[in-house]
Amino acid sequence: MEERPSHSLTIGYVLWIFGFLGAHRFYYGKPISGTIYFFTLGLFLIGWIVDLFLIPSMERQAELRFTPGPIDYDLAWLLLVFLGIFGVHRMYLGKWISGVIYLLTGGLFGLGYIYDLWTLNDQITLINSMSRG
Repeated sequence: MEERPSHSLTIGYVLWIFGFLGAHRFYYGKPISGTIYFFTLGLFLIGWIVDLFLIPSMERQAELRFTPGPIDYDLAWLLLVFLGIFGVHRMYLGKWISGVIYLLTGGLFGLGYIYDLWTLNDQITLINSMSRG
């Protein structure tokens, strides 16, 4: 049985719509450039437009880096991007205590949300790797 891929082109392009905030770059495991995009509105929208053509290669790189498994990267990322300050993505990962803390504190006052933008792929890979062993 073939496993589903960890990251998808479709979700990458959906997040690209918000790419001027770096969402698609964080999704594909590029937190440094994602942060730069966040603070420069996608490199003054120029980098955002260029990324329209770079997304397929970012998807291939993410497939090589991250471990697929029971936790769906696409769902976790959609929950983080759109409901992250409420901690829904953490609850999906089984991290109920921190999920409730995020819910009560607005994603730990936004800092936890930013932390998760940087680390969500690695958090999921760790959970998925442990479920294989």
